[in-house]
Amino acid sequence: MTPASEWNAGPDRTASAAVPVSLPFTGKWKVENSPLRRVPSHGTHLLGSTYAIDFVGVDDAGRTAPAVTWRTALATEPPELFFAFGRPVLAPVSGGVVAVHDGESDHEARRSRLALIPYLLGQPARLRSGIGAIGGNYVLIARPGGGAVVGVMHLRSGSLRVRPGQQIREGEQIGECGNSGNSTQPHVHVQAMDRADPWTARGLPLVFRSFSEKPAGGTAFLARRTTLPREASIVEASRGSGDEVRS
Repeated sequence: MTPASEWNAGPDRTASAAVPVSLPFTGKWKVENSPLRRVPSHGTHLLGSTYAIDFVGVDDAGRTAPAVTWRTALATEPPELFFAFGRPVLAPVSGGVVAVHDGESDHEARRSRLALIPYLLGQPARLRSGIGAIGGNYVLIARPGGGAVVGVMHLRSGSLRVRPGQQIREGEQIGECGNSGNSTQPHVHVQAMDRADPWTARGLPLVFRSFSEKPAGGTAFLARRTTLPREASIVEASRGSGDEVRS
């Protein structure tokens, strides 16, 4: 397995052991919990999440929602408020669907620190409740030839379009972005594992084949290949082959 030190070296480092995948969406998304920032990326190795990465949908101005109100600072907010909610989510790899879980509700979002406190205190109870309470509505896809299973989590309740045993192609829509499971606002969580059972799986490094990235504080989107995006950068599907594709 790739040492953590290599994954913290920068966005242009690649790893031959990593699982290559594609961005599971179109449009602009902000990166959170990138393995380039730390490993394990979510602070735990549980449920095969060692090298997981999160993406939060944003608009052209980099906002996750169109408004900030008193609820943003003091209370919860409806998931429908956020740009990511309901956006199409695509298969990051081709392969066979080995597990599908639906039926978890899309709960209220929490940008407020006050609202986050009781939610964080409830994490142990959610973990005891099972994978659905953590991953929400999800799809697990086994790559051809075995060796890696790619999971996409926190999908919108009732939006899943695939079933176990189905063969799907990379880029095919599998559902919509939601706020189900252990999620504080609508986002897409992607991870790779060495088996289909998250309780016994080991997380595997992954890289994205091709995408455009605007680093935090940057003004231009840069073309990236076979790597990971940096924390807090904005990414979207690649639109060009040069180093700087647009401003």
